[in-house]
Amino acid sequence: MSSSTKNEISFILNELGEEREMYFNAISPPIIQTSNFAFKKVDDLRKAFEDESECHKNTGYLYSRGMNPTVEILRKKLAALDGAEDCLVFNSGAAAIFAGVFANVKAGDHIVSVKAPYTWAQRLFEVILPKFGIETTYIDGTKIENWENATRKNTVMYYLESPNSWDFAMQDLKVVAHLAKEKNILTFIDNSYCTPLYQPVIEMGIDLAMQTATKYISGHSDTMGGVLSGSAAMIKKIFQSEYLNIGSGIQPFNAWLLIRGLRTLPTRLDRITKTTELVFHYLKKHSKIEKVIFPFDADFAQYELAKKQMSGACGLMTFILKTKKLEDIVGFCESLQHIMMAVSWGGHESLIIPKCAGMKIDEFNADNIEHRYIRLYVGLEEADYLIEDFEHAFNAIP
Repeated sequence: MSSSTKNEISFILNELGEEREMYFNAISPPIIQTSNFAFKKVDDLRKAFEDESECHKNTGYLYSRGMNPTVEILRKKLAALDGAEDCLVFNSGAAAIFAGVFANVKAGDHIVSVKAPYTWAQRLFEVILPKFGIETTYIDGTKIENWENATRKNTVMYYLESPNSWDFAMQDLKVVAHLAKEKNILTFIDNSYCTPLYQPVIEMGIDLAMQTATKYISGHSDTMGGVLSGSAAMIKKIFQSEYLNIGSGIQPFNAWLLIRGLRTLPTRLDRITKTTELVFHYLKKHSKIEKVIFPFDADFAQYELAKKQMSGACGLMTFILKTKKLEDIVGFCESLQHIMMAVSWGGHESLIIPKCAGMKIDEFNADNIEHRYIRLYVGLEEADYLIEDFEHAFNAIP
């Protein structure tokens, strides 16, 4: 876990932001399902118009597109978990990335990004930002010299993703953050793999931390969300521009679902971590497996860095079958009876996704090991239950 003690985390998850005497001492906070809020004084309404980000602290809430009491409880908890001054919660991780990046660039700027970032971050860099003359350079982020060499006079942002969700390449966060501060460059990270419980990126010097709440925070695969944490000044800047203008803030009911998910976050992560370790060792020893990629594997190229800046590695791993036949990969995945084939991760259910599903059949190249990747997410099922399912699917491979 992060530098926060378990007692602090328990307080955050169960008490912080919850003024139960304000809502009939209900254990679970209410869903304030309203679009707007009433005022008795014209002066109070005027003040709310002047600064919507702060009005709820004094004169009352104005409009749920901006601030809402249920969402406010969630914001306080998530900011505290990140060790940040403040945060915003969006209706998806993609929306959080868009707002956080777009609020901090202008025409003619330059971004340095890790190669092959999350699909919708890459789409932002390659389709939307070029319309405004904003360029992005992709690098192998595992080496600090690559960040230095790619930096230009007009570089304003370093975009990190550590680990990523396929081959789990990482960046040395403290080193990159130090370099960025020397050059007055903003650092932005996708911390979805670890959550702040396993990797406290704000503490390491990162300016903006994003995580998709759809995954571990929700934990139930029944809602979506994206979290953006940082300094109070940065969050207010984003709130007053992209957040309000685009209207991509999370809705009260979805915020309530995420509050519910937070209650069991440490327990679920602990359970998933233990099961992941058992499944990892099973797969690594299997005769039909060529390779398993997992950050806490002693054979992983960045194992020492993983142990240094992550206190846990749960849920996700990638493996490669000992076959170069597309039909074998397809047959294996389709033979699984309990592990479902779907995108995302972090819910109660174990999932699998083959890399080849994201390309046309004639694009598959068996000699490109990445085309043979199969990503596994380990959920809350028993390890033996999952291993039995794997045994059944391995029998589908000649």
